[in-house]
Amino acid sequence: MKIAIIGASGYAGGELIRLLACHSAAKVVCATSRTLAGTPLDQIHPHLKGFTDLKFENPAVDAIDADVAFLAVPHTAAMTYAGKLLSRGIRVIDLSADYRLPQEVFEKVYGVPHTDYFCAPYGIPEIHRKEIIGAKFTANPGCFPTGATLAAAPLAKLAHTIIFDSKTGVSGAGDNPSATTHYPNVGDNVGPYKLTTHRHLAEMMQEMACLGSEADVYFTPHLIPVNRGILTTAHILLNEPLGQKEVEKLYQDYFKGEYFIRYQKPILAAVRGSNFCDIMVESEGSRIVAISAIDNLVKGASGQAIQNMNLMCGFGEKDGLKGAGILP
Repeated sequence: MKIAIIGASGYAGGELIRLLACHSAAKVVCATSRTLAGTPLDQIHPHLKGFTDLKFENPAVDAIDADVAFLAVPHTAAMTYAGKLLSRGIRVIDLSADYRLPQEVFEKVYGVPHTDYFCAPYGIPEIHRKEIIGAKFTANPGCFPTGATLAAAPLAKLAHTIIFDSKTGVSGAGDNPSATTHYPNVGDNVGPYKLTTHRHLAEMMQEMACLGSEADVYFTPHLIPVNRGILTTAHILLNEPLGQKEVEKLYQDYFKGEYFIRYQKPILAAVRGSNFCDIMVESEGSRIVAISAIDNLVKGASGQAIQNMNLMCGFGEKDGLKGAGILP
């Protein structure tokens, strides 16, 4: 199966190539970059030396020859590719935000008109597997909403208020340096940002509603001095209290058979480099604290995108994604 990665020079593109190198049927044949055309991939992604001999290229959309295309481009850019690729029979997984939300919500949150809108499954397989199987297009979720949704999903219907507090590694900001990600500003520090206005809140609200929740949903992210990972603490306020054993059974039953969900103490290093989401819960009666840990570049981006591709194309869901985390 021929794979094209549109926007392959960033962290998500590099992770797609790394993970797909272990896939039983996928071969990356096209990796695009408008500014790096002709440059060997391993000059930008040195950890991939020996795994690919491709060079970046910048083909026209109608010249891309692939069975599946991953859109690892900035928000608002994917809409210029998705429809054209689909019209040529190429399955598409979009890692940007362009198709995660209803059109009117997207335009309000991102402040731009959507020029080529269509509905797409929201790609958290543990929640939306039925819609993803066999789909031609899937909108890959944001990293924060992935960890948050999985942390709260089993209790969503029972809550009146859900507060998500997330700590994220610096790679979530992408590979373009800025004052925010400059080491002296990040190292030995914890920085809250967009306290009430982060764009990913819209996805969290959407997913809680999809799960049948009428809860008020709040979210505050923090930047911490690690390369990878998101640790999310969900404070879930229930309409009726539940004890510890009841809550644990609810979570274990809800995620029964889900290979990539592990019920254990979440540790960022334990999921680093992997597609796993580790979750634990503790009851205080009417308040449940649920904590999740994911690698923002894998389960929060490229790994989940491959998980979605596997479901779309009829492969085993774990294909290319069986690697363990890296601890310590």
